[in-house]
Amino acid sequence: MPSLPQERRRTEHRNPASRSLDRLSTQAILRLMNREDRKVAVAVGREIPSIARAVDVIVTSVQKGGRLFYVGAGTSGRMAVLDAAECPPTFGVAPRVVQALIAGGRTAITGAVEGAEDSVANAVRDLRAKKINRDDVVVGIAASGTTPYVRSALAFARKRGAATVAVTSNRKAPIARDAQIVIAAEVGPEIITGSTRLKAGTSQKLVLNMLTTAAMVRLGHVYQNLMIDVALTNQKLRVRGLRILTEASGANPAAAQHALRQSGHDLRVALTMLKTGVDAKSARARLVLAKGNLRKALGE
Repeated sequence: MPSLPQERRRTEHRNPASRSLDRLSTQAILRLMNREDRKVAVAVGREIPSIARAVDVIVTSVQKGGRLFYVGAGTSGRMAVLDAAECPPTFGVAPRVVQALIAGGRTAITGAVEGAEDSVANAVRDLRAKKINRDDVVVGIAASGTTPYVRSALAFARKRGAATVAVTSNRKAPIARDAQIVIAAEVGPEIITGSTRLKAGTSQKLVLNMLTTAAMVRLGHVYQNLMIDVALTNQKLRVRGLRILTEASGANPAAAQHALRQSGHDLRVALTMLKTGVDAKSARARLVLAKGNLRKALGE
């Protein structure tokens, strides 16, 4: 796959504002970074129509039993791993629903793996092992838009009939031709030339946050603005769960605690009990009848 000429790769351009970076004071460096970082949210905002299209595709996929796969290398891969890892505890979904593949495997999460991002074959191997199919969505993440591992993954996903999304900082990059939906937050040159762990990495974090958060809200894993499916796996989260239940139901802490115990520490069941006045068994039945739609189970 031919690489993008450097003069067209905006992530490799030199930033005129930082040409004297090594001569600046600490505060001047930080103020410059802060000014450049302000451009990131604006650039991401311009991509909301494309991000919305991707969210709708993800929602449809997951409703059919499909999965969301992130694919990236280096910083992009680490952003992917972070976002995927946060979905089960935050939204109560199974780990299979959102997965991340990083070039070089687990070793690459904490360190560089020589040549990993250039491996076309490994991308195919990694996705084949996941049994990618037409119900899945594959999101390829590459700031430069040229990473062979990511481009190969998108090509293989298309062959398998999966929906494809590209997240990049270079709209004219080859990756823009590899996917059905292109999210190109063009944040401009970095203050350290080519260091895409900076603005480009921040834009990726924002985009991935939007993809999974909006999708999970649409899929019903949030009630109002509360994490109704949060996993109550430690003391801090159990306290948070009780707080969520009291705020969502309007019940006092003692009543909420009782409902939580009766429900087997299932926030959905406990909330249904408190808001409809039924016992745990009836609350579960209402949720089953509503096919898991909490608002419907509550009659809202």
